Amino acid sequence: MTLAARLLAGVNALGLEVGAEAQEKLLAYLALMAKWNQVYNLTALRNPGEWVTHHLLDSLSVLPYVKGPVIADVGSGAGLPGLALAIVRPDWQVFSVEAVDKKAAFQRQVVAELALANATIEGCRVERLVLNDGADTVVSRAFSSLSDFVSLTRHLPKPGGQWVAMKGKKPQEEIRLLPVDIRVVDIVQLKVPGLNAERCAVVMKKIEN
Repeated sequence: MTLAARLLAGVNALGLEVGAEAQEKLLAYLALMAKWNQVYNLTALRNPGEWVTHHLLDSLSVLPYVKGPVIADVGSGAGLPGLALAIVRPDWQVFSVEAVDKKAAFQRQVVAELALANATIEGCRVERLVLNDGADTVVSRAFSSLSDFVSLTRHLPKPGGQWVAMKGKKPQEEIRLLPVDIRVVDIVQLKVPGLNAERCAVVMKKIEN
């Protein structure tokens, strides 16, 4: 199966509406990743077919639970899920935060080559990021513990905004250690086509006084 066919089948299995242009950009993103990965080691996976499943479809599986229009993806690595979300939702504004210079440089190249006008790459530690109006959703994929995630990004959600943390198995112990003013709104089981592993998304909000 070609990468394009694998992506199309996966998107359909997820029940998402992703147009042909967005699918082409997602595949172009993978092509850039393959090119840069030879030097920068952006991902430990070596099979581009696995990249469709483990990177693109995994990232897109969280889309229904992300609220826009302003998204902050923290510790985004090679740009996941942030750039994938920016590609399929051009009406959103995505801030992708990555402190490692070479990974941030790769993301800037993706934004330039794919003309992603709605994506901004922030090459800094997330504690230093300033979003004047805040984010509707702060998302992370394998960034840190839930407690560290919300503590380091507490300044980013706008009032009523949310955090969405992508995880493997349901992180019961991490949930127990959350700050007292953070509540778990939902824990969603994510079914990623072709990925034989448990995945979930933990949706959290600050308890408003």
